[in-house]
Amino acid sequence: MLAAPRRKLLTVLTAPAAVVALLAGAQLAVGRTADSPATASTASHAQAPQDRRVAAWSPSMTVGGPNFNDQTIRMVAHSTVDGDALRIHLSNLRGTIPLSVAHVTIGAQADRATAVARSLLPVTFDHRRSVTVPTGGEVVSDPVAMHVKADQSVLISIYLPHATSSATWHSDAFDTSYLSTPGDHTTETSDASYVAARTSWYYLSGIDVVPTHARGTVVAFGDSITDGYNTPAGAYRRWPDDLARRLAATSPMGVVDAGIGGNRVLTDVPNIWQGVSARKRFAHDALGQPGVRDVILLEGINDIGNNAGPGGAPLTAQDLIDGYRDLIRQAHAAGVRIIGGTMLPDKGNGYYSDSAEAIRQAANQWIRTSGAFDGVVDFAKAAADPADPAALNPAYDSGDHIHPNEAGMQALANAVDLSLLTGT
Repeated sequence: MLAAPRRKLLTVLTAPAAVVALLAGAQLAVGRTADSPATASTASHAQAPQDRRVAAWSPSMTVGGPNFNDQTIRMVAHSTVDGDALRIHLSNLRGTIPLSVAHVTIGAQADRATAVARSLLPVTFDHRRSVTVPTGGEVVSDPVAMHVKADQSVLISIYLPHATSSATWHSDAFDTSYLSTPGDHTTETSDASYVAARTSWYYLSGIDVVPTHARGTVVAFGDSITDGYNTPAGAYRRWPDDLARRLAATSPMGVVDAGIGGNRVLTDVPNIWQGVSARKRFAHDALGQPGVRDVILLEGINDIGNNAGPGGAPLTAQDLIDGYRDLIRQAHAAGVRIIGGTMLPDKGNGYYSDSAEAIRQAANQWIRTSGAFDGVVDFAKAAADPADPAALNPAYDSGDHIHPNEAGMQALANAVDLSLLTGT
């Protein structure tokens, strides 16, 4: 049986024209690559006008995951929206060899790696059970006749029959994935064959649905604060999760958490699992999402804390502003609204210094007053200590003076004026 804790515990490419085609109705297609983030080459994956899909869940993927061989991975995905006709996205975007997938199933989660009885359904790709995901590519499944509710977890099981190379993955899932003994265990309801637990997602890069009520997708784009660092695994208390619940009560939208721990706006991170820069991944991770209409950007503190300016030079506030302007340009070229979030205070953390604080303050002032964004969320004000605005409110501090706790994450979500988002 599974020797893992129960679910709760734990821690490129700009193609605006292609993305505009996606937003006009095309869908992510089998064989999609980093150089073609939004092409639609297969008729079965085209999106009819009456079939407006939205992203229900979609983590950003990076390079550097472990290898697998003759093993089943069972992963948890937590939907942010009600919908039907689920499609599964598999990614080998950062892989170095083709990825052979022999069998995939999806079902409702009962507990840990145990599925609800009789809920497991087969997932096919162009009506075939198996699929090969090309190096640097992604595939999208055929629709699965399943309904999912907002705030519901499903289990996706992927059997990998052959040795893989370094996995395309999302390292810090703040959720639990389960690894099996050798063999194909995708159709097993029980967790008996799942003998190890990890806190990453592997190859699974998204679920989209035909929504019951939702009128689009909003992407929360950022770093570890958006990714949910220091929130409990399986609790779904990141600020994008909290935002999805707020929206569900008023005017539902699919919410994508496109946060990557350590990510920067301007430069790639030397630790490759923390991802390429926001500027490079924005077209794919944000603008390539099904049904995307709005992006909320909260990023830049890693640039500041590492003094990481372009070309190895010291960072200036103008450098960050130039990076934000580039993301705004990309979004507007794709017909997507982009909302700027002010960077949270971090006094007491190792990132903090007087010079770093001056850059944060200058960049935040530009976000608030320039009018360059389509709207502003003043996350910094919502999270700051009233007695010392350079520091996090102690009630919201997870302990490292930079990442909010669960109450802080809720405060960030509450700071979003829902009228800023299209469809509310």
